[in-house]
Amino acid sequence: MTKNMTAALAALAALGLGQASAATNVKIATVSALSGASSNVGLQLKNGAQLAVNELKADFAKAGLNLSLVAYDDQADPATGTAAARRIAADRSILGVVGPMTSGVAIPATALLAPSHVATVASTATNEKITARGLKNVNRVCARDDAQGAAGGNYLAGTLKAKRVYVLNDKTPYGQGLAAEAEKALKAKGVTIVQSEGVGAEERDFTALLTKIRTLRPDAVYFGGLYGQVGPFLKQLRDGGVTVPVMGGDGLDSSALIKLAGSGANNVYFTSLAPDVAAIPAAGALAARYRKSFGSDLEGVGIISYDAARVLLQGILNAAKAAGNKAPTREQVEKAVRAGTYRGLMTGTVQFDKNGDRTNAQMYIVRVNQGKRSAAGTVNVRR
Repeated sequence: MTKNMTAALAALAALGLGQASAATNVKIATVSALSGASSNVGLQLKNGAQLAVNELKADFAKAGLNLSLVAYDDQADPATGTAAARRIAADRSILGVVGPMTSGVAIPATALLAPSHVATVASTATNEKITARGLKNVNRVCARDDAQGAAGGNYLAGTLKAKRVYVLNDKTPYGQGLAAEAEKALKAKGVTIVQSEGVGAEERDFTALLTKIRTLRPDAVYFGGLYGQVGPFLKQLRDGGVTVPVMGGDGLDSSALIKLAGSGANNVYFTSLAPDVAAIPAAGALAARYRKSFGSDLEGVGIISYDAARVLLQGILNAAKAAGNKAPTREQVEKAVRAGTYRGLMTGTVQFDKNGDRTNAQMYIVRVNQGKRSAAGTVNVRR
């Protein structure tokens, strides 16, 4: 054999190895706000998913698969999020998505991904329309707005004894859905809705709104929105002398809420998709790994996003096993994720119903008083 032939064969062998390696690379993606007003929550989502990827890389390697995560910044904007979904659909190595983070992005983005059979597992997108469409690629491990909004409304009426409530929403699918369900629950309890209106999510000057609130004198406020807006609202509300309880949804579940609200972080309640780290013994070790990896504290969104990623990754492994320990197709992953039973998670066992909703989700009530948060109750949600 000549030297030229030997070199040629070596080159072909190297090319073959490169192709084999490329064929075994598999990814999952996250779609969340990594910049902008909601980036604290978006980073928790991405980082929680990254922890799960780090832990399961060895299991993927045993199946002959090289696992990695790619993170997309959607800025909590539907147009940006759907652009990310197009890039995900085009990258055939991406077998699934944790997210999208917000309902406003999740509704169009998951529909765009459906024809490509890209499985999605939402950890924070709560609008019921996301799963009500019956898309086979859509699943979520968190409770829905119709459960979350109702839990908040019932807590206001039952525990806080509110009789007159001012209802606000941020004019997004998330905020509108929450506020509508809270209002429904409040009315069912005989509570008077003194006003119900939307405030654009970009609004930060609440002077006119506070005048109306002081005039109508509610004994509580429900605000369906995100911490980036509700934090400044709380500060202006308290600075204006209004001290009544303010209730919201999981969009307030961020340490940034307290920073933005300042002295206004008092007499505030919200429904959370995940418990505090201190409430789950196993979460202590996860929190330590989170701090070591990212230099910041683990929060509720990080916990439930870790669980969402574990579900997606185990679904991919189940599909790979059924395919003979090779990279599964997106269609195989889509079916495996929906059909699986996932145990040993931080938030308990996960199973999905025919629409992709979790069959035994829980809601957690959190209180913020004098700038400190504490657990205030738990609500079981079964579908």
